[in-house]
Amino acid sequence: MLRRCVPVILLAAGLAGCVYGGGDDWRVHYVSFGATPPQGNRVTVCHAYSCKMQTPYTFTAKDIAEIKAVMAKTKRADTPYEERRAIAYAIAYIDVKVGNKLGIRDKAGMQFGSTGDPTQLDCADVATNTTSYLLVMQANGMFKHHTVEATMSKDNYVKGVTHLNPVAYWTHWSAIVKEKESGQRYAVDRWPFDQGENPAIVKVEDWYIKDPS
Repeated sequence: MLRRCVPVILLAAGLAGCVYGGGDDWRVHYVSFGATPPQGNRVTVCHAYSCKMQTPYTFTAKDIAEIKAVMAKTKRADTPYEERRAIAYAIAYIDVKVGNKLGIRDKAGMQFGSTGDPTQLDCADVATNTTSYLLVMQANGMFKHHTVEATMSKDNYVKGVTHLNPVAYWTHWSAIVKEKESGQRYAVDRWPFDQGENPAIVKVEDWYIKDPS
């Protein structure tokens, strides 16, 4: 399994097309990355690229109340769309709060040469951490319209070579939420943005590499 936002094996026969993870069992991703899933309000934060470092953080009752307040302040209506918008603001808030505590100052995208840097995250770190934060939020009753699913990956090395830009199609990971009513799944992806910015929340078929219609 490819674990990074960079190619480990290029154009292996079984890895030529898009690869999808996801599903309703979020535990699978933690096992594959050797990461510790949330236990109550305690998460293990991945950093230094591909969960090379893992540092615990426990959300206090005050933290939980503050996150709920961000959600309540952001939502303008009781709809799935507004809940997703509130999720984006809450994840940005959590990224800053946890990052300040642990000394993480993550920059957008891939920072080449930053493997092992405890201040930086690759897409696997961001996806794992975002999934953990979403699970804590879900456990504390913050979601009415969504459930948290397993992280998801996409890649397409053949397309990268065809378009002479393989970098654009490396394996990329994202946290996933599913809208209860419609069953539509959405990627919750902060990796393209600096820590503290809202993540993109995009239908999975439109995220990163657009699915064939």
